[in-house]
Amino acid sequence: MTIPENEIHYLEIVTPDAQSARDLYSQAYGWRFEDMAPELGNAFAASLHNGSLCGIRALMHTQEKPTVRTYIRVADIQSSLQRAVELGATVALEPTEISGQGIIAIYRYGGIEQGIWQVP
Repeated sequence: MTIPENEIHYLEIVTPDAQSARDLYSQAYGWRFEDMAPELGNAFAASLHNGSLCGIRALMHTQEKPTVRTYIRVADIQSSLQRAVELGATVALEPTEISGQGIIAIYRYGGIEQGIWQVP
């Protein structure tokens, strides 16, 4: 199933204990996680029933904090990021290619981080 534009494409859960979080979501919701996905920060990745994905990964560096971040699927990452900036957001991560997965960017607005994702 293909996720439509402007819908949640990817839910990212960043935690110091990725295995426990994987176990919780598997047991609570029946999500089936694949082994670590190197292209997604070594996240355990699950395909959800509506076609979106959930990735659970460990912290990647000492400055990173646990978070839950959604990535909205967009057709044009540059124009979507520019529009967010025009509306008051600040860029946290410039558009970055993830091999075979597409291009992501992250912005901050209202104290949260929001991801956007352009798929190939």
